[in-house]
Amino acid sequence: MRKITVSGKTVDEAIEQGLSKLDTTRDKVEVKVLEEPQKGLFGIIGGKPAVVEIHVKPDPIKEAIIFLRDTIDKMGISASVEKEERQDGIYLNITGVDIGVLIGKRGQTLDSLQYLVSLVANRQSDNYLRIYLDAEGYRERRKEALETLAARLSNKALRTKREVRLEPMNAHERKIIHTALQSVKGITTYSDGVEPNRRIVVAPK
Repeated sequence: MRKITVSGKTVDEAIEQGLSKLDTTRDKVEVKVLEEPQKGLFGIIGGKPAVVEIHVKPDPIKEAIIFLRDTIDKMGISASVEKEERQDGIYLNITGVDIGVLIGKRGQTLDSLQYLVSLVANRQSDNYLRIYLDAEGYRERRKEALETLAARLSNKALRTKREVRLEPMNAHERKIIHTALQSVKGITTYSDGVEPNRRIVVAPK
C-alpha cells in the first residue's frame, strides 16, 4: 500500500498536495490527520502547518487477480488471467494448459475459486462486486449443455406426465434451467432440498 505524509497551511491544502504527489484522486485514498494547523503568536510567529498521512486504497480487482494468479501458480498450472468488464459484473477468464484441473468435476473447483476470489475483491471494496471466473469458455459450454438437458427433461415430463428431478446444482446453474424452461408450455420448475443438495424439479402442470 502506497503511503505518504505531507503538510500544508490547511488540512485541505495538505491533502491536495498529497493527491498530486501520488497522482490519484480523493475517492481512492484514506486520509489521517496527524496534526491540525496552529496559528502562531499574532498569527505570524511559531505557527504550525497541518500534517496528514495519505494511504492509497488497494484496487479490489487487481488484488483479486493477484490472488488468483498466485493460487494457480501454487497449483502448478501454467495459465494467464484476463479481465473483462460486462454489464452483469467482472469476468476473469483463465487460459492455459491443464485447465481441466482448475475446472474440476462439473465446475466445482472453478466455483470454489470464484468464491474465494470474490471474497478477496469485496474485502477491499466499499461496494459489492460481482466476480465471475471462467476457464477456456467452460461456462458457456456448460450453459449450452444445461439448456439441452432442460429441453430433454421437459419433453420427458410432458410425455410421462411425471416430475423429473435433476442432480444437485448450484444456484447459478439452477437459474439457467429455470430460465430455459420458463416459457415452455405445460411445464413448471421449482427448486427442492437444502444446499449443497438443492436441485431442480421439472414438473408437468
